[in-house]
Amino acid sequence: MDLVYSLTRLTQNAEAIAALARGVTSEQACWKPSAEEWSILEVVCHLYDEECEDFRQRLDLMRQRANTDWPPIHPQQWVTERAYNQRELDPMLAAFLEERHRSLEWLGALSRPDWSALNAHPVAGVMSAGVMLGAWIAHDHLHIRQLNHLHWQWLAGQVDPQSLEYAGGW
Repeated sequence: MDLVYSLTRLTQNAEAIAALARGVTSEQACWKPSAEEWSILEVVCHLYDEECEDFRQRLDLMRQRANTDWPPIHPQQWVTERAYNQRELDPMLAAFLEERHRSLEWLGALSRPDWSALNAHPVAGVMSAGVMLGAWIAHDHLHIRQLNHLHWQWLAGQVDPQSLEYAGGW
């Protein structure tokens, strides 16, 4: 895995996430297209928790203590357990960006990282540190797509959805 590429992507992904989260009203931040889907605020809270408790922590564990059991995480449950949608967007976005900055500093300070180090995930199976780093970047992209979709869905609720067809199919 190319560390320079990874640092660039993680930096630019954080900027994209911030751009998609900034400037929304409190109403839009908490709005959910359905009970099963997440709001913009819930996505940002999730990204913060993942930054702190998943990718950086687990990648470091893979590098330092291969084949050590990973601490359990429950991202789906955290949405309700941690009352994500009752929080405020701006402080959560700032917290995510601060943690991402810490992650970037940590990654940038690694001296000759061994991206082939292996560890077993309880569900995904054995993976290398390089795959874990790639998954971190991919995770960002999935949530950037999700945030884009939430903006489109919000817009569709503000105007006649048929009029959006002029822009092209979603």
